[in-house]
Amino acid sequence: MVSKSYSNLLELASGEAPSFGYMNRRIPRIMTVAGLISDVDDDPVDSVCSDPSSSTAHRDRIIMVANQLPIRAQRRPDGNRSCWCFEWDENALLQLKDGLGDDDIEVIYVGCLKEEVHPSEQDEVSQTLLETFKCVPTFLPADQFTKFYHGFCKQQLWPLFHYMLPLSPELGGRFNRSLWQAYVSVNKIFADRIMEVINPEDDYVWIHDYHLMVLPTFLRKRFNRVKLGFFLHSPFPSSEIYKTLPVREEILRALLNSDLIGFHTFDYARHFLSCCSRMLGLSYESERGYIGIEYYGRTVSIKILPVGIHMGQLQSVLKMPQTEDKVCELIKQFSDQGRTLLLGVDDMDIFKGISLKLLAMEQLLIQHPEYQGKVVLVQIANPARGRGKDVKEVQAETKATVKRINETFGKPGYDPVILIEEPLKFYERVAYYVVAECCLVTAVRDGMNLIPYEYIISRQGNEMLDKVLGLASSPKKKSMLVVSEFIGCSPSLSGAIRVNPWNIDAVADAMDSALEMADSEKELRHEKHYRYVSTHDVGYWARSFLQDLERTCRDHVRRRWWGIGFGLSFRVVALDPNFKKLSMEHIVSAYKRTTTRAILLDYDGTLMPQSSTIDKSPSSKSIEILSSLCRDKNNMVFLVSARSRKMLSEWFSSCENLGVAAEHGYFLRMRRDEEWETHVAATDCSWKQIAEPVMKLYTETTDGSTIEDKETALVWCYEDADPDFGSCQAKELLDHLESVLANEPVTVKSGQNNVEVKPQGVSKGLVAKRLLSAMQEKGMYPDFVLCIGDDRSDEDMFEVITSSMGGPIAPRAEVFACTVCRKPSKAKYYLDDTTEIVRLLQGLACVSEQVVSFSSEQIVC
Repeated sequence: MVSKSYSNLLELASGEAPSFGYMNRRIPRIMTVAGLISDVDDDPVDSVCSDPSSSTAHRDRIIMVANQLPIRAQRRPDGNRSCWCFEWDENALLQLKDGLGDDDIEVIYVGCLKEEVHPSEQDEVSQTLLETFKCVPTFLPADQFTKFYHGFCKQQLWPLFHYMLPLSPELGGRFNRSLWQAYVSVNKIFADRIMEVINPEDDYVWIHDYHLMVLPTFLRKRFNRVKLGFFLHSPFPSSEIYKTLPVREEILRALLNSDLIGFHTFDYARHFLSCCSRMLGLSYESERGYIGIEYYGRTVSIKILPVGIHMGQLQSVLKMPQTEDKVCELIKQFSDQGRTLLLGVDDMDIFKGISLKLLAMEQLLIQHPEYQGKVVLVQIANPARGRGKDVKEVQAETKATVKRINETFGKPGYDPVILIEEPLKFYERVAYYVVAECCLVTAVRDGMNLIPYEYIISRQGNEMLDKVLGLASSPKKKSMLVVSEFIGCSPSLSGAIRVNPWNIDAVADAMDSALEMADSEKELRHEKHYRYVSTHDVGYWARSFLQDLERTCRDHVRRRWWGIGFGLSFRVVALDPNFKKLSMEHIVSAYKRTTTRAILLDYDGTLMPQSSTIDKSPSSKSIEILSSLCRDKNNMVFLVSARSRKMLSEWFSSCENLGVAAEHGYFLRMRRDEEWETHVAATDCSWKQIAEPVMKLYTETTDGSTIEDKETALVWCYEDADPDFGSCQAKELLDHLESVLANEPVTVKSGQNNVEVKPQGVSKGLVAKRLLSAMQEKGMYPDFVLCIGDDRSDEDMFEVITSSMGGPIAPRAEVFACTVCRKPSKAKYYLDDTTEIVRLLQGLACVSEQVVSFSSEQIVC
């Protein structure tokens, strides 16, 4: 299946229409021919709706997508030519061939190799990896990989996600459009590789980390109903930091094309949700323990679960003879010399806080001279993953600090700090864990960081290592951890000593506490940590994520899907099969066929957009349309609003036959020249004396909020306030008002950016009943009913008109309950925005004008 490639990969990054579309052909279970790209559709406009009838819902395969494959590759000579040899990388976190513990689940890996493969060898390497390891390698040109990985990922995303702003060219990378375009292009290439092996109806796709954050958009564009999860392994910054990214909305919308988004901690998830709220205007809800964001009819679930370690792999390393030999060597080097080993294991980068740890060690030796000659800090510095000036500066500072400490406190045969820069084998690192009395992880900002978990399991050891260490059979094990409060694993390690790594004195005190703590306390803390780490390993993490992904995607098969938007603004709309967009042709046809019509219209958010404009009065166009509809003797038109009757009377004074309901229907009149009437018992508004002071208190403490005092209601509005703070204050105000007004004849409800107190029994549903009963009294049974509204208060109207068939409404009437935007509603139809609503009403008004004109001509004749 040969394809056309995307002619200009950078079109997507620049916001132009992409040249691929939804693929409606079924992909084979797996392809064994490497290097083929999927067919693409040239039409950038129309996105084909997925047919729910052709899908099955069982989980069969997981396609695991990450920047790097969990594979080690090595070129070896073979006669006159060299050949590639491959093996599993046991250190790779995503190497889950044994972690899922389910033989029925097949895992396919998609990613890059660490080694560069010549184009002439790529087909052969692809074939080998696919057949032997079920891996699909993604090959990138060297210059493109440099721009993608060392450029946008490491110079821009990685520093920003670790709270480093590019305030100067030396501090992180300034945004570079060409690097962003390379990032998007590489994500597109990954999508092409996934297309070669995916069965979109059955397979689950799990994407990992910040390297591939726009990949969900490419996959969702091609397969609207793809079952897609994303997990971020790095921190997600606060909205104040994230919003400085020029492509902030593109990345957020791309992530929201996933079905499930995972984070290590609640803080990271909270920051993401705050960004969605502040930059996209999206809110989230928690239901039965699950957090979800409503996004164009889809619920994007949020998963909070820290990753674990490979328990089986680590325990097998602990049993290796090489590990035992290395432990013996370290015991002779440290324990037999009467020295206590403190251990740090970190990558050599600016966020791991190595220099701060060394300064804390220096402070410990100054404050506690008794430790000199007895305590050694071994700092294992793994090679840096990035490049640049900052890495060289960290290396230079670290070496200089180690040299100064050793010259100041060292003695013949004793160096207080040992810096290990050369790469260690995993068993060697594990041996250090086994011997270390305390492990120090003092990163100033980090994602999960599994070093403390590895340390805990290593200290648990086994019988072989117990003998080497001279421990009695099955003793209680002990371990101590000093961890930064800024790393992802900190919340799950409640027995660790948590520190602010910037506070050198506090870190030094924590090191002293770890050394002086009683063994019984160390044993209790170790037992607590071991119980958690051993039960929350990487297999548990993967199974839990995939179970939630399956739950989230369960209703994919019964939903209808449409793709809308261009470039990275692409998203899909998922709707119930019975929830349809209101067609102009359909409603105009019904309008022409009918003779007794009832039309109910909300105002704010329906005829008038919910925008930041100060002037909320109707446009002359809206007035003209309503007047045209009202002039048709076959129509009964009613405007239903939460606004005051004084304001509505002024705005719509020119519409003689327009029925108006004010303050949610407390006041209503059938025509302009009729008196206002009420259908609720006269209300004593003395409750305002209780509610208004409470609202004033919240107004004073919430910048941008206001109070609207109506005749029978009070409304606290916060649309101009900070969205997060306003929402938080609204919840508090709601509880406060419900408490103080518990014995008053009022109801307290939250609406869109407001909290309203109004008399009991008042609802827009009463207006619908009043209109229908008034028509019934005149012997009129409407055969056409149109009701349009945008928020919760309008749901009462929808319920009344849909349940009145065969009563006040003619049995075979055309009934159109229509909401604004795609969202859960009792309405059966929707329109996208106020512009479409005005256009639809204008179409109906044109029909009425033609009828009125025709009638006038007949009278003249």
